[in-house]
Amino acid sequence: MEASQAVCILKRLAEGVDPDTGEIFADDSPYQKPSTIRALFLALKALERYDERQKRERSLPANAGKPWTSTEDKLLCDHSDAGHTIREISLEHNRTSGSIQARLEKLGKIELFVRTAGREIAKIAYSDTVTK
Repeated sequence: MEASQAVCILKRLAEGVDPDTGEIFADDSPYQKPSTIRALFLALKALERYDERQKRERSLPANAGKPWTSTEDKLLCDHSDAGHTIREISLEHNRTSGSIQARLEKLGKIELFVRTAGREIAKIAYSDTVTK
């Protein structure tokens, strides 16, 4: 069963309705008790968060969250030195643009800090091109 199906079932139960028949539960039904309704809504919220997390994970590139290898670091540096854009590199490595930026910063290829009056105040999103 998909999480989205379970969400629909829980919503109907919390509304006091039989999810299969559409029949409204009797007043003495356990599904009409305030504590049961609160528990169903809590479960519903948790399941909705889980469903959103699953959707996000499915939309991430294949290598998102995986450790970097020395071979991949070398290839990343080669792409950076060749002037490839962050987007091009992220597609090549199957990683997010943010992870490419962070790795290039860690490898000393780019700086991602805003400086004001000589003081670093915040990290910023790097432009789409990589500088040497």
